[in-house]
Amino acid sequence: MRMRMMVGFLCKALAIQVRFSRLSTSTFPFLHQHLYPFSSLSSSSSEAHSFTVSHLINSYGFSHKQALSASKYTNFKTPEKPNLVFAFFDSHGFSESQISEIVRSKPQILVSDPQKSLFPKLQFFYSKGASKPEVAKIVASCPTILTRSLKNQIIPYFNLLKEIFPSDEMAMRSVKCFPRALVDKPRCTESNINALQEIGVPKSNIAMLLTFQPKTFMVRPDHFKEVLEEVKEMGFDPSKIYFVVAVKVIRGQSKSTWKRKVEAYKGWGWSDEEIRLAFLKSPWCMVVSEDKLMAKMDFFVNKMGKESSLIARRPLLLSYSLEKRLIPRYSVVQFLLSKGLINKDLSFKAVFESNEKMFLHRFVNVYKEEAPQLLNLYQKNFTDSKRLDCLTEGSTTTCRMPTL
Repeated sequence: MRMRMMVGFLCKALAIQVRFSRLSTSTFPFLHQHLYPFSSLSSSSSEAHSFTVSHLINSYGFSHKQALSASKYTNFKTPEKPNLVFAFFDSHGFSESQISEIVRSKPQILVSDPQKSLFPKLQFFYSKGASKPEVAKIVASCPTILTRSLKNQIIPYFNLLKEIFPSDEMAMRSVKCFPRALVDKPRCTESNINALQEIGVPKSNIAMLLTFQPKTFMVRPDHFKEVLEEVKEMGFDPSKIYFVVAVKVIRGQSKSTWKRKVEAYKGWGWSDEEIRLAFLKSPWCMVVSEDKLMAKMDFFVNKMGKESSLIARRPLLLSYSLEKRLIPRYSVVQFLLSKGLINKDLSFKAVFESNEKMFLHRFVNVYKEEAPQLLNLYQKNFTDSKRLDCLTEGSTTTCRMPTL
């Protein structure tokens, strides 16, 4: 059976060469040089080092300097092994760009035995419920995974996750969110997980932090314990979800950044105690950037005419998007006030903190007859803000911790 699989794999590699050799180089310039590596070499260039350098330049887009550096870690005289590696990745659904990224990061993979050193790692992820596209994304985003021991590093780290997560599927979600955690400071992660458990943090809360912010754990254990002590001294209860949120917030920024945000709030008249209490109520108030912090405070204080101290008592308001929630909802309320349809004694909670369905029901849908243009007004403000976000924030996606 194993021999049959190997024969099938080699046949596939040959088929790929034949299939792509018929395509134009303008369509697949990457593959042209991959299949015909001698095209840019003189007939006298037979040494492995020269061949390797040229192959890396022509097939994978390396600069000459990068190719020389990479050739210290990998050498081959013919394209046979690189072609087998390429065929292997292709058979597992990796795109050309993903393969190129892997080779650029870890050129030594080109001389590896795909079935012995690469397939077992991919198979491990498949066995835990990851699909081929998901595994390709994991490996391409962290090619170092392919050079680490499955037995001594990848499996032990996954077993650590299984102690925290109730299922393989949920543990894989953490891996997919940040694959580098598999190979970067796994011992620190283990030690820091233990530190959280020792002070009474529930596994479900640790799991949430591992899923959405695994980088929080990738720090020296002594520094991590300092952060835990700081969070406890602020008054957070380790058994509550906001404890790990606060750990993430403090761990995720430098002391100088923290100090600048404190000074920004003080500029609006907040005292040290008000800042501490606001952070206790909603740690997200210290995640917002200084520019957005100032813009939101300006909106509440100068545009809406509210007291700064009122925002200090309701810091959750600062976690909402100015463009996606605050301005669109405020425009609706202002319109209703101008038409005399509501009175001005509305709470922040009703206007800004209610969910989308509740807000539409209370302030838009019930006034369809009196103000049929209200929904268009709300949607226009919301759509314009989304367009602005696309222009200013780009299209990158990350795993984000939910706002609680």
